[in-house]
Amino acid sequence: MNRNISSFGAAGLGLRREMLDEMIEDFPQEIDFLEIAPENWLVLGGLFGKQLKQLTQKHQFVCHGLSLSIGSPEPLDIEFVKQLKPFFESHNIKTYSEHLSYCSGKGHMYDLMPIPFTNSSAHYVAQRIKQVQDILEMTIAIENVSYYAAPGQQMPEIEFINQVLELADCDLLLDVNNIYVNSVNHNYDAIDFLKQLPSKRIAYGHIAGHFNEADDLLVDTHGADVIDSVWSLLEKAYEFHGVFPTLLERDFNIPPLNELLKEVNRIKLIQNAYHVKGLKNKVSNKLINKIGSI
Repeated sequence: MNRNISSFGAAGLGLRREMLDEMIEDFPQEIDFLEIAPENWLVLGGLFGKQLKQLTQKHQFVCHGLSLSIGSPEPLDIEFVKQLKPFFESHNIKTYSEHLSYCSGKGHMYDLMPIPFTNSSAHYVAQRIKQVQDILEMTIAIENVSYYAAPGQQMPEIEFINQVLELADCDLLLDVNNIYVNSVNHNYDAIDFLKQLPSKRIAYGHIAGHFNEADDLLVDTHGADVIDSVWSLLEKAYEFHGVFPTLLERDFNIPPLNELLKEVNRIKLIQNAYHVKGLKNKVSNKLINKIGSI
């Protein structure tokens, strides 16, 4: 596990350019870390580049990639990976995550396509993750993604994810909303799925909203408030795996910052509740052990 975010009870927010002025003028105390997509900032100079530097000098950042296309049949974009290293060093970024999917083949696709859940795919993807980790000289995290079809599936999704994590010796970005969306779309038990993920590999988490297309079809949009069922699943994640840094994603229909901070604060409240619960359990176990030894 490579938890480089300073506090296990940390709550974060995805940074948008339109938030820069407000963040610099009065940085919200609710936010422990920010997330950016490196593709959107790598070659950005001028005012935006200076503002990003102002923030990264004072606050913790993680990077969540969009275009690595780790499962693509095409060769890795090595030049892009090499560009990431000095960018991370310049902004003191120690956590980098990407999607367990692909978005390129004969050209670039503006969506995340599922990797076939097969043994050969797991080995193929793991080798590519190792290659990226070798170039960057850091452990990266891969995110469990939402998907709407599973072509060529030979094993359950959870088995595929766990095999990739083990073979690549990489971390996991645990997206709670994606688990919920997939559980509805593919009719599986979200809590059972969550239990089977390896706690030791969780680097941090995502939580977000989605769109209800139909009773049996949810679309992962990051364009709505988080629903109660997903908040409950986050609570279960902390119950099974301990409290880990968790970030609110909001990419569309973005409300004012003060509205987003209400959801960020809800993450912190849930984290604090489970932190206290965990301490109480430790004390109770110590008392039980002490009484048992008398």
